[in-house]
Amino acid sequence: MSHSTRSWAPADGEPYRPVPYRPERMPAAESLARAAELRERMNRRRTVRQFAADPVPAQVVRDAIACAATAPSGAHQQPWTFVLVRDPEVRRRIRAAAEAEEQVSYRGRLGEEWLAALRPLGTDEVKPHLTDAPQLIVVFRQRHRLDADGSKHKHYYVDESVGIAVGMLLTALHLSGLAALVHTPSPMRFLQEVLGRPANEKAFAVIPVGYPAPECVVPDLMRKSLDQVMVEV
Repeated sequence: MSHSTRSWAPADGEPYRPVPYRPERMPAAESLARAAELRERMNRRRTVRQFAADPVPAQVVRDAIACAATAPSGAHQQPWTFVLVRDPEVRRRIRAAAEAEEQVSYRGRLGEEWLAALRPLGTDEVKPHLTDAPQLIVVFRQRHRLDADGSKHKHYYVDESVGIAVGMLLTALHLSGLAALVHTPSPMRFLQEVLGRPANEKAFAVIPVGYPAPECVVPDLMRKSLDQVMVEV
């Protein structure tokens, strides 16, 4: 497999240099079969909060992150950093800080309407998934790029770009046989401090990754049907 030797992103003001793109067209029958299989497999995806302590293959997670990093982004600036955390002590520190914030949230900061929306999910301020899952992926968004000389370059459509990347990450993890959860304690400044990330990065989500625990349960929820979420014009 060949890889480009060009820089990771176009420099500001660099001229447009198109290259050929000629992927082989998939036969319609194969496309239909793959789409149906993917729809069925993704329909089995569930958010998991009870993880087994069993280790997961590190390369599987790295490959999932690599898939996420192929996401489209505003001006191809790729405004994301994925921090893979395996160290138990660092995960313990993250859990302690997250639970401290969650206690404040569940005891009044969220408001009754938000708490009522959460009740069917069975969540509370205790977050064992942050230490039970053998790996955490902490996703950071980059509001701007910092050059070696300290100069800043604005990034565009950062939240949209990072959100797409996280969706692709969850898909890759699920299709690789792993379970995951998107956890967004608020505020998340502690993640930048615990993980020593630079000032231009802000935490976007914490994603525990692993296998479901043998006793794992999930809420009895129904997804909206296709005709409830899609409009054809």
